[in-house]
Parts: sequence; structure tokens; C-alpha cells
Amino acid sequence: MNKVCFFTMFLLCVTMFLPASGGKEKDTPKNSIVQVTGTVRLVGSGLFPEIVITGSDNEWYVDKEEMSKLNDLQHRKVTVQGEETVVEMRFAGGQSAGVRRTLRNIKIISIE
Repeated sequence: MNKVCFFTMFLLCVTMFLPASGGKEKDTPKNSIVQVTGTVRLVGSGLFPEIVITGSDNEWYVDKEEMSKLNDLQHRKVTVQGEETVVEMRFAGGQSAGVRRTLRNIKIISIE
């Protein structure tokens, strides 16, 4: 009786901790230096604004610390160079939610 009770408690504890262990993150962000040309836009709500550079092919979100460099250049076409981080976004069910490209260490090359 004692062994059956111990075995039952052991299985119960193991099944409780299995979902909490989660999965290992497979994709690591990739960093590279890129030169981007596009229109500067302000997106988001009043509490969470973000600066986005919209190019012909992609959108690059500007890092929070770099937003002040481009804040006065909204609706203008700029060319910047910076460190790009590409992260694949996923929904809770595991489906792909697209790719998010983030720029940091920005240097403004030209303003049109």
C-alpha cells in the first residue's frame, strides 16, 4: 500500500511539472549592420509610441533609446545605418506571427 501511494504521488508531481518546464528557444536573434532607406513614421498608442522606418520591402522598428534621433523627422524619407536584429515572432499556439526587424546604434546618412 505504501509503495502504491508513493508511486501515485510521484506520477502526480511529475505530470504537474512537465508543462511548466517549457521548450527551449530555437531561434536566436541575428545581428548585422544594414543601410536602410524609408519613411519615418510614428506608430502605437500614446502610452507606447514606436518609430518605424517603412521601406519598399520591410519595416524596421527603431530601438527605444534611438527614438529621439528620428522623432523630428516624421513623414520624411531618410537613409540610416544601424545594427539590425531579426526576431521571428510566434503566437502562443506556435504559428508564425511574422518577422520583427529592430534597428539600434543608428547613424543618419541622409535626409530627403
